[in-house]
Amino acid sequence: MSDLRIVSFLPSATEMVCALGLGDQLVGRSHECDWPPEVRAKPAVVRPAIPLEGFSLSEIDAVVSERIRSRESLYQVDEALLRELAPDLILTQDLCQVCAPSGNEVAQVLRALPKKPQILWLTPRSLDGILENVRQIAVATNRESLAEQWIATWRARLGQTAGVTRSLPRPRVFCMEWIDPVYCGGHWLPEMVELAGGVDAFGRKDSDSVRIAWADVLEWAPEILIISPCGFHLDRAVQLSQQLATMPEWLQLPAAQSERVFAVDADSYFARPGPRIADGVELLAHLIHPTAFSWSGPTLAYSQLKTKICEACHQPFLCGGQRCWCAEIPVSSGALRCLDDNYRDCLCPNCLKSIAEPESIGTK
Repeated sequence: MSDLRIVSFLPSATEMVCALGLGDQLVGRSHECDWPPEVRAKPAVVRPAIPLEGFSLSEIDAVVSERIRSRESLYQVDEALLRELAPDLILTQDLCQVCAPSGNEVAQVLRALPKKPQILWLTPRSLDGILENVRQIAVATNRESLAEQWIATWRARLGQTAGVTRSLPRPRVFCMEWIDPVYCGGHWLPEMVELAGGVDAFGRKDSDSVRIAWADVLEWAPEILIISPCGFHLDRAVQLSQQLATMPEWLQLPAAQSERVFAVDADSYFARPGPRIADGVELLAHLIHPTAFSWSGPTLAYSQLKTKICEACHQPFLCGGQRCWCAEIPVSSGALRCLDDNYRDCLCPNCLKSIAEPESIGTK
């Protein structure tokens, strides 16, 4: 099967293909397949049907919900390019209409292809389901032996983490998969929290994530809050987390009071059911039990979000440290002098943006 031509509609499947040493046989990908980095040179056969750049989280939720209700696709498949690539194997899913092309889109594509490829439907709902997907790809590509070695190593890593956390206290955790509206963690994420030594009362193991009332989050009073917005890497997660500080009684959350609020790279370590989920478990273990676990992975995996009070408007906001949103706001040298002369610390996003008009934010 050395000449097998593979097209992946899924970022997680793309990572599995490369983990099995099949990167050279990957001839097409989705626009979201960005790991390992070399796959970005492959042609993208899947793109979003609606450009969502610049939309707020609530606007994205509304647009996506409406298209799903009206049975409209969220993705466009380049059928001409797909015919040109002539795949023998297409990797797709039927778990989430939001994550990648699913049933209807794939059926339409198949009708347009003169040669019918093999289709693997990858629909994991748990950690075991992820490993089963690796086996499915391995069987289709004659990589069974390598897959079993990889699975054994993956299981050993998870077992090592679980062995340490088994004797540790389990703090209250809330993994937030979406911010506006608030969604809990679903599918494999609750298992990840358990292995990492935490307890999340809202985690829906093997099930879809659902909306959660903010009042219920306040009642749960999480000691650790993980901000993991599905579909986003760290910088965007830090930026989107800002609105949490405006939520009612934000400062009453134990996690906010103890500065144990963390934005994470959801796309790399939590949202995609692929090889790096094991890294995600180890990252969670570090965030939940920092004295028991170190983190030697990329620095862009997470950012601690500290609640501060803006000296100009006296409202709470979240500071992301070195990965903070404020790095994206252009501030002139004159405005910097104004900040140095009048304020001891950084301002909230709105006040910092208005620094070009100093009279609008006042002075000390």
